[in-house]
Amino acid sequence: MSSVMPQPETAPIVACTISRDVQNFDLLIEDMEQSLGEAWGDLGFAEALAFFNQPDAQAMEFVALAIDEEDEDNLGLLGEIITQAKAHDINVILIAEDVTPASLHQLLRQGADEFVPYPLPEGELQQAVDRLRAASQPQPEEVKKTARLTSGTDKQGAVFVCHGMSGGTGSTTLAVNLSWELALLNPSDAPSVCLLDFDLQFGSASTFLDLARREAVFEMLSDTENMDEEIFGQSLLTFEDKLQVLTAPADMIPLDLVTAEDVQRVIDMARAHFDYVVIDMPSTLVQWTETVLASAHLYFTTLELDMRSAQNTLRFKRALQSEDLPVEKLRYVLNRAPKFTDLGGKARVKRLAESLDIAIEVQLPDGGKSISQGADHGLPLASSAPKNPLRREIAKLAASIHELNADHAKAA
Repeated sequence: MSSVMPQPETAPIVACTISRDVQNFDLLIEDMEQSLGEAWGDLGFAEALAFFNQPDAQAMEFVALAIDEEDEDNLGLLGEIITQAKAHDINVILIAEDVTPASLHQLLRQGADEFVPYPLPEGELQQAVDRLRAASQPQPEEVKKTARLTSGTDKQGAVFVCHGMSGGTGSTTLAVNLSWELALLNPSDAPSVCLLDFDLQFGSASTFLDLARREAVFEMLSDTENMDEEIFGQSLLTFEDKLQVLTAPADMIPLDLVTAEDVQRVIDMARAHFDYVVIDMPSTLVQWTETVLASAHLYFTTLELDMRSAQNTLRFKRALQSEDLPVEKLRYVLNRAPKFTDLGGKARVKRLAESLDIAIEVQLPDGGKSISQGADHGLPLASSAPKNPLRREIAKLAASIHELNADHAKAA
């Protein structure tokens, strides 16, 4: 009989933290223990590069690369860690505290799969792990469905932008429904339409159309230099086989994490493959607003008949003029405009336009509760309330845009 006591089997190591000193990230230690029990380890930066070539690394699901502002001097080493991890099919969760957006952007472009800020929000690490595991599972056909873009296409599609002068002025409602109405035009030879939701933090085009937010969007935006037709197509979701949609990322990201060059590449790719590109912008002015304005054929700014819209419109116009930007592309859209019989309301609209020295060329009626109800059900107005007066006006706008574009094409 052997005198050696049987040893309990230890759980295989499936994850590791990689940091300068893991004790600086005590909340990460707690979350790793809660998610994985004893099935995780800890490595330093130099140790990690050697570990990836060891047999034990083959069983790794992911590594959590934890960094703070002191590690920004070693971005080259951190990037190499991410590159080597991805080369060995190991997912990377980036945990960052007080790191500049430029450094985050560089590391995410190296191939990090997830980004979680430190201190860790409650349950966020587990959610990131769950997303990585779900992404590795076979996906149902409806999730697999992505746009198949033809290489070498150059349609030079027209770009239309929707930008709200304040919250609730209907920018997303206009962007989503204008896209859908354009897609419905001329059923025998329908134009191809792409909707880009550039409101990276609070974009809700996916909600308006009942589409899932995809991790592929963030991955594509993080590395637009290597974006091709296949990567861009995998970032799009199809709505009823007629409309391609680039949703906002699944998680909130800093607006300056995306550069003007990144935005230009995405717009150029969309223009090359679609007849019409509609962009929903954040109400905030960002460093790449100028890029979008320069690419736009028409830039619709939505406002209402109230003081906040008037003040913000005036400030927006002055900001563009101070930078000598093409304000002539702006088209002012008055949402919830007074009815035809409301003479007092019509007079207020006239005074508003005169005081701001603008021409309000599009007036959209109040669509009532049907607007929010349709959005809650993930349906455009053409499907949820086809006779709604707002839907009719947006359909007229889409038809006029298509007619002008056709006339321009003939003239060219």
